[in-house]
Amino acid sequence: MPRDRDTDVVITGAGPTGLVLALDLARRGVRALLLERAGGLFPGSRGKGLQPRSQEVLDDLGVLPGVLAAGGPYPRMLAWEGAERRGEWEMIERSEPTEQVPYANTLLIPQSRTQELLHARLTELGGGVRFGAGLTGLRQDGDGVSAELSTGETVRSAFLVGADGGRSTVRRALGIGMTGETVDPRPMLVADVRIAPGAVTDRDHWHVWRTPDGGVALCPLPGGDGLFQLAATFEDAAAAVDTTPEGVRALLAARTPLAAGEVTDVPWASDYRVRAALADRFRDGRVFLAGDAAHVHSPAGGQGLNTGVQDAYNLGWKLAQVLLHGAPAALLDSYEAERRPVAADVLGLSTRLHRATADGEAGQRGTEVRQLGLGYRDSPLAVDTRPEAPGDALRAGDRAPDGRCGGERLFDLFRGPHFTLLAVGGAEPPAVLPESVRAARLPACEPYGTGLFLIRPDGYVGWAGEHAGPSLDAYLTAVGQAPAGVRS
Repeated sequence: MPRDRDTDVVITGAGPTGLVLALDLARRGVRALLLERAGGLFPGSRGKGLQPRSQEVLDDLGVLPGVLAAGGPYPRMLAWEGAERRGEWEMIERSEPTEQVPYANTLLIPQSRTQELLHARLTELGGGVRFGAGLTGLRQDGDGVSAELSTGETVRSAFLVGADGGRSTVRRALGIGMTGETVDPRPMLVADVRIAPGAVTDRDHWHVWRTPDGGVALCPLPGGDGLFQLAATFEDAAAAVDTTPEGVRALLAARTPLAAGEVTDVPWASDYRVRAALADRFRDGRVFLAGDAAHVHSPAGGQGLNTGVQDAYNLGWKLAQVLLHGAPAALLDSYEAERRPVAADVLGLSTRLHRATADGEAGQRGTEVRQLGLGYRDSPLAVDTRPEAPGDALRAGDRAPDGRCGGERLFDLFRGPHFTLLAVGGAEPPAVLPESVRAARLPACEPYGTGLFLIRPDGYVGWAGEHAGPSLDAYLTAVGQAPAGVRS
């Protein structure tokens, strides 16, 4: 590292996106400074759903066992009219796990608990969060970025990533616009509330009331301490939303059979209006945007937090390849090329789901919310040299499925910061590979069939072909993995 740099990467915002990025960089040996303006981690349940693809990310990062222990399945919805039950349904379609999709269902877990587990894992790896330090300004040049902090310090790094939320200081400092729309002009309240045992709201259902003033939904949160997430809508766009504990209690007493005294605690509350917006760019020189700093979603469908987690997972390995392995700087161009189209598609899905719910449609969330089908086939990092492959074949740019092949679990082979070259069905890997590319010979198996598949560190097929050769060599060189002195 040049002497004038204090760290490799500065990350602003210790939400799920920033924590995942810091964790991924830490396991790769990249020095990162994670800044958080607040004095501690976010305390609320806000983003409470982890989609199957995000669970796969957390599996790779070593966090999933704790997440599964702390979370649970989404409960059935229960509609009420006053104190009368009016019917049940499944909001989220349930699926059975398979070998290829081991985590098949959305997991219910408060955002605060997810962040605690990510922070604990980051600490295990020698990283941490600098609390009470926000970004106030930045300057960049050809050699690095100077970050000006609220503490009065200036920190010099090679790159900076803004994961600092929808009102991102980083995005504003760069002058990057945010194109979008107000999805719903009416305000919403979201809060965590603790309800006394024996109240009308059991913990086996997600309770819903519709009233002339707006709807109320109470979702029981895992943990066994009586905590629910409250989401309330207001029909009057000019309504003043009272987020004080007294105001939250009064709202529940007015719209549900609960008495104000049965709400024993309101640990966290916030109000907002639902917007959908996409940053015009995800990169400016050595500075990147990720998570809510790059895209702002409706909470419908549980897409925002998960999309941010995968932004970080996409960017982390690329930064490490450039910083540590001599990959060309052009590799970093693929971050925006891959993630911005995904974010645009997911924003459209969130908006459609929100408007359908607001119109009184109680349809299920199906496989479209699980993010398992998202991929990068149009990316410059998706190279497939099999012109005769059938249309339904696994292609470069697709998520690399799990499964058991010759007794090996594929996710066990992929887990870690390395690339994995699968030689399937008799295909021969190159005689020499870079140290951080692990080869595995496997019998023919579905859905891989036969051939060579280079799996990127973020679990997508980067290169696919029947035989090794110049195309694979060129790909490895492009991602900073060229074998020294072999087939230049």
